[in-house]
Amino acid sequence: MTASPPDIEIIAKDGAELCYIIRVEVAPAATTFITPPDYKQQVGFIAYPAGGEVQRHLHLPLERHIVGTSEVLLVRKGRCVVDVYDNAKELVASREVKAGDLVLMVGGGHGFRMLEDTLFLEVKQGPYLECEKERF
Repeated sequence: MTASPPDIEIIAKDGAELCYIIRVEVAPAATTFITPPDYKQQVGFIAYPAGGEVQRHLHLPLERHIVGTSEVLLVRKGRCVVDVYDNAKELVASREVKAGDLVLMVGGGHGFRMLEDTLFLEVKQGPYLECEKERF
């Protein structure tokens, strides 16, 4: 996706994308992928009309080589502030997110400060090992 609608924010520093924030208001009428096709985590909207169908299928056992971990966090309830950091651990941006907003972390670091009781649905590649996380 080359241009982003106003309800999709891409936070970057020095040309390196760090975070996508996709607001709950985003509702494209047609299938629209937000991330570039070469990203290790693909995020997009798939639109089908009433009566439409996803043809039954399976995914073939394709071996991939992935470096790093990207995370998708859907705010199910509550409000919080996401702090986005670059690879040098310097704060780049802080944004408030609310129920229904989706946060895709693709680079750098991040932290969350809860403004209300908050529930996330988190999706990331596995297997996940605690030793792959560096706290700062």
